[in-house]
Order: sequence, then C-alpha cells, then structure tokens
Amino acid sequence: MELYKNQSLKIYNTLSGEKSIFTPIHEGNIGMYVCGPTVYSNVHLGNVRTFMSFDVIFRYLLHLDYKVRYVRNITDAGHLTDDGDVDNDRFVKQSRLEKLEPMEIVQKYSVDFHKVLDTFNFLPPTIEPTATGHILEQIELTQKLIDTGFAYVSNGSVYFDVFAYNKKGLNYGELSNRNIDELFANTRDLDGQSEKKNPQDFALWKNASPAHIMRWNSPWGEGFPGWHLECTAMSTKYLGETFDIHGGGMDLKFPHHECEVAQGKACNGHSPVNYWMHTNMLTMNGLRMSKSTGNYILPMELVTGDNNFFEKPFGPNIVRFCFLQAHYRSVLDISNDAMVASEKGYNRLMESYKLLPTLKASNSSSLDVVSWKQSCYDAMNDDFNTPILIAQLFEGARFINLVNDGTATLTADDIQLVTTTLSNFLFDVLGINNTTSGAASNTSEKLKGVVELLIEMRKQARINRDFALSDQIRDQLLALDIQLKDGKDGTTFTF
Repeated sequence: MELYKNQSLKIYNTLSGEKSIFTPIHEGNIGMYVCGPTVYSNVHLGNVRTFMSFDVIFRYLLHLDYKVRYVRNITDAGHLTDDGDVDNDRFVKQSRLEKLEPMEIVQKYSVDFHKVLDTFNFLPPTIEPTATGHILEQIELTQKLIDTGFAYVSNGSVYFDVFAYNKKGLNYGELSNRNIDELFANTRDLDGQSEKKNPQDFALWKNASPAHIMRWNSPWGEGFPGWHLECTAMSTKYLGETFDIHGGGMDLKFPHHECEVAQGKACNGHSPVNYWMHTNMLTMNGLRMSKSTGNYILPMELVTGDNNFFEKPFGPNIVRFCFLQAHYRSVLDISNDAMVASEKGYNRLMESYKLLPTLKASNSSSLDVVSWKQSCYDAMNDDFNTPILIAQLFEGARFINLVNDGTATLTADDIQLVTTTLSNFLFDVLGINNTTSGAASNTSEKLKGVVELLIEMRKQARINRDFALSDQIRDQLLALDIQLKDGKDGTTFTF
C-alpha cells in the first residue's frame, strides 16, 4: 500500500492563509511548479534556501509514494521586473558588462546553477523548461488574453488590463492580500503618462527597441515576452490549467505570482493552482544579504571557506543540515556560530547512526520505537516541519546511545526499524549525502590513525604519571572537536 494512504499531510496555503489537509487533484499524482532561477548571475544563498526547501518537499512526496511531476523553469529571457526599457533588462545589462552574447550569459550561469545544486545533493526536477524554448506558447497565451478582453496592444507591446480584470468581478491582489482599489486611487494621477492604461497593468509582450538583442517575431512586431507570462505558459503546458502546488520565494508573491493568478483566471475562468507555497528570507548575521552593503556570500564560498565571514569551510552536508533546522516559512539566519553549532550537531547525529551495526539485540525493547517513527512522519506531515523532524532524529540518536551504553534495550526488529527510519529521513527526505569519495574516506582513515597514535601516547603518559601531558593531549584534541571518552574497555573518540 502507498504510504500516503496512511499519512495525513497538511500544507500551509498562502492563498487561504491557513494549513489544510492536502488533497491532490488526481489521487496518487501531484503536479508541482517552482519558479526557477533567472540565469544572468551566480545563484545566491537565498535561492539555494528556496530550492532546497522544495527539494525536501519533492523528496518527501516521493517518499510517500506519490508520483510527482516537478517542473522548475529557467528564466533566460524577458526579465523586466518593472516593464521598463531595455536598460532594465538584466540579460542585456549583464551581456554588456561581461562583453558576452546574452545566450553566453545564459549558458554560463545555467552551468553555475546546476553545479551548485549538485554540490548540495538536490534531486533534478522532472522537467526543466526554459522561457526561450516556449515563445510560441507565450504568444498564443497573449493572443488569447487579447481576444477575451483582458489585454490590449499599445505601441507594439501588449499589457494585461488589471482594471478590466477587476471590473469582471475578479480580484487582482487576492494572493498577496493587497487592496487594488487603494492602489488605483493612489496612482490615478499618473494615468496616460506611459503606454499603459494604468500603472498597475503589466507587460505580456514588450516591443523590442533597436538596442534590444533578444527578440522574436510576433503578431505585434518584434519583441520579447513578459516575465510573468513565462511561468503561466510553462506551468499550464506541463501540468494543466489547474495543478496542485506552485512554489517560490516570498519575494515572488507580488507581483509575479499575483500576475500568474490573474493570467490563469483570465484565460481559463478558474484558479490555476490549489496550493500556493512560499519560502521565507535568508539573512546573515542578522542582516539582509546584499552586495551593496558587503553582507554577501556565494554558496560555493561558504563551502570552500573563501570568505571573511566564517572561520573555516563548511561541507555541503553541514550547510544543508543548518538550513533545514529552520522551517521553510521562517526567516533563516546564518552566522559562524550557527554553522559551527550545526556541524557539531550533525557530527553527533552521524556518530550515533554509525553505531547502529554494533548494537546488541535483546529479547525485549524498553523504548517505544514505533511511536518515535510516527513522530518523524507527524513532523513532516505538519507542513514539512524539518526542525521538528531533526529534533526527532536526535531522539532516535538518543535511543541508539542508550542501547550502546547498556541502559536500554531493543529487539533486533526494533534496531532494524530505527536503522530504516533514520536512513529514510536523513538521506532520502532531508537529502543528506551519505556517499563519501575515496579521497575523503582516505583522509578520514589517516585522521583516525593519527588520533589512535595520540591515544596510545596519552596512555603511556598516564602510565608514566605524566598527567600534564595526558591532559594536554586530551584538551588539544577537544579544541579540534575530537572528544576522547575513557571507558572500561579503553579510550574511544568521536569527531
């Protein structure tokens, strides 16, 4: 039997403002669309946080035995956030800055995007469409909106008519909970000062000026698509006029996702998405990350240690573990202290996991493993609550340590249940990478040999009653996060 039939998953829906039981349109099948990167620069940590959240959501849905079609687009054209002129086109600006063709910019930063996500062990989406690969669909969608009276042509550009949309009893602003009437009232004096009927109208298709490099033929002249239109065209093509989940960062809620709602309703007469999900911001040292203020770091700089904010490199698993200790709807703040604490917690958890094969089974269990297993599911069923899940995984680690110390017992079946549950949630759901390269493994073995040599030197120092040297070895190893533990069977260590 599919796991999802035994679990009750609740998702927070931005549109309703509350959590509700998740019911897919087609039982056992889920369509999920997540707004992907605009590939004109290196992917930043905030993007990684958003995509990691949806990677875990994707992983958990797969774990529950749903068949998931996960679509995450790449925006490689038409990214005008304010419907302005060519100077606001991010691809054109970066092309001029780096003296490269726009499609060279696209390729360069698409490669960077995939490299970073591979580093952090992301599953690839089912489909990864590009905006430039779907120009025809966007032109057809624009024409449909013109034909139904929701869009108009002006100087070779096409705009969505927000006033006409609201006049037909629809509500532009429902997703972001904005009062569009107040916006109209505050900006009415500006009407007629541009080619738009109203400042709130947004571009579906922009007329290309002579200086604009990226351009395509259309019924309205040469131009390029509006940013908001791209996602509507690609999501509906691969997931249908109504699909289950649409996700992205909270910064996309308005205007991008608001425009997608309007485009979908105007085209098809109904809401395009059943569950809207938005991730919160990532900050560093309590401040917003920004290039202009210098409070900024790229993902790979965190991994390599090539930065001025963190005392040492932090591996991809540590970064992932740190990020997932905050709920996706909460602000995540990273700092040197937070990363160090996450590293220590991660190492404790993994050391306990490594003890599983050595545990001795008993005839009975003094720990309730079945209830603990369900508590892991309960955490993820509550709107994908990864911090609570991680707390439960530490509870599982506590079980292991109690059995290892001889203060609790587990049957062979319960040891296997703990092993399977930890493996499923650590590696399959949270996406911790359990594979170690040969080089890393070799380094670990060498380190183990060095520590064992120091333990032997410490043992000899104690025999010689040189307690100062013995304590010095112990303390200096501890300063390197290598903890010695003296027991009746000798000295062991963890790191």
